[in-house]
Amino acid sequence: MKLKTLGSLVLVLLMSVTSAAAQSKVPGVTDAEVVIGITTPLSGPAAAWGATGLGAEAWAKYVNEKGGVHGRKIRVVMKDDSYTPGKALANLNEMKDQVFAVVGLLGTAVVAAGKDVVMEAGIPLVQAYGDVRIWPGVPKDKLRWVFVNYPDYTDEGDFLATYAGKDLGAKKVAAFYQNDGFGKGMLEGARRGLKALAGKTQMAAEVPYEVAETELKAHALKLKESGADTVLLFTTPRHGAIIVKTMAAAGYRPRLMSGFPLGSPVMFKLLQEEKENLWEGAYVNTSGGLYGVDPESKPVADILTKYEPKLKGGGEQFGLLGAPQMMLLVEGLKRAGRDLTREKFVKALETVQNWVPEGGGVPQTYGPNRRHGSNSVRLLRAEKGTYVPVTGYQQFPPLF
Repeated sequence: MKLKTLGSLVLVLLMSVTSAAAQSKVPGVTDAEVVIGITTPLSGPAAAWGATGLGAEAWAKYVNEKGGVHGRKIRVVMKDDSYTPGKALANLNEMKDQVFAVVGLLGTAVVAAGKDVVMEAGIPLVQAYGDVRIWPGVPKDKLRWVFVNYPDYTDEGDFLATYAGKDLGAKKVAAFYQNDGFGKGMLEGARRGLKALAGKTQMAAEVPYEVAETELKAHALKLKESGADTVLLFTTPRHGAIIVKTMAAAGYRPRLMSGFPLGSPVMFKLLQEEKENLWEGAYVNTSGGLYGVDPESKPVADILTKYEPKLKGGGEQFGLLGAPQMMLLVEGLKRAGRDLTREKFVKALETVQNWVPEGGGVPQTYGPNRRHGSNSVRLLRAEKGTYVPVTGYQQFPPLF
């Protein structure tokens, strides 16, 4: 009898140890913390966009000061990828066994290169700032790990070109675009929009650039020679500022319209000349709450700059685009409960319906058959150092 009792006790102890070991094997999860990975361009041609990662991390620090989520603090592991797919891929491979989830892959080429790493490893990916047309063809069993709230470049390019022709009376439009999935997606949409105008507005020129280029005189001359009255900018903030300055130096001052990556107050800073601001009068899309425009964005921006002073003086807007991704992750952690696994986290995010992040934006909805939480932009005009809304949010159908 004593041997049987002892055996039973040993069995119970082994089962307890096994259960505890299983819990400890959830990557990036301990009793005290949950580890989140971010790879983002903190340097290089798209360094301004790296503020999205800083904004996400700042929000995590804010949540931690309030006690974390279910007793766990959020620890962010952030790596610089310089907007380079190879570096991003190396970063993801380094962190894939150490983090619970990844937040905010940035750049179409980066997303295309890194998506298989996270999906094959079963790592939840909360937001990917890149061409959303990457995702619809992904098998459902892999796509289930992905949650994206980001406008479709093609829909956005269509909207800008259509608005230029129908509402602003543009006769000749030129596109200056990044020669990758981001720029080409915008260009495809612009072509689609102009085609629907049945010849009332013409595409006068399509001028690509490479990310590594900074000398854009030849590009500016091509745009000028096209005679376009409106130039669509599908660029990084850096390249957008360079081409606008270069066109102005050549005596060419067309109407400027931009995709949402330039929808930041930092453009006023980059394009301030001695006697005027070259960004004045530009039309630009945004995809979320706008710093200095939407009152509800200021309290969030104040929190972000408190926990990350680097965002002060120009990085607030991109920080405001990054923080909602951490907010969504936190929402998923809360709904998943204390007994945290990746599977429970995914199922928790599938229950998110019409959720709006602090700071403003459009409602996001996810579900077992929906991973594109929102697909929308709104148009604003640059006036006296700030932006004035021109339209409300244009909500396009989700793609996946």
